[in-house]
Amino acid sequence: MTENDVAKDIVDAAYGIHTGLGPGLFESVYEAVLACELEKRGHEVDRQRTVQIEYDGLTFDEGFRADLVVDNLVIVELKSVESTLPVHKKQLLTYLRLMDKRLGLLINFGEAYIKSGITRLVNRLEE
Repeated sequence: MTENDVAKDIVDAAYGIHTGLGPGLFESVYEAVLACELEKRGHEVDRQRTVQIEYDGLTFDEGFRADLVVDNLVIVELKSVESTLPVHKKQLLTYLRLMDKRLGLLINFGEAYIKSGITRLVNRLEE
């Protein structure tokens, strides 16, 4: 599967979850349910993957945690807020660069309509 194939499944699953549960729950709830749904669809899902960072020749374990990494191809950053901020996109772009991944999805389950809450971000992805 390509990154785009995986992303289609993620968006479809997020749509179903948002339709079923609605907005307003904690981010951790959406994370657990989305991971379960994607695993049912045959995807490998890492939740809260700890990622080390390297800086100035040193390695730091305190880098960051990626909410979901699906099939080791797509990073999913989840939010449950009224609206995302530009910093959320910058955060995901940094994650993509540091993990050397090409596609990320920022999904905000706090939006009234999930289609308004999904942002696709790329890092050197060939369409």
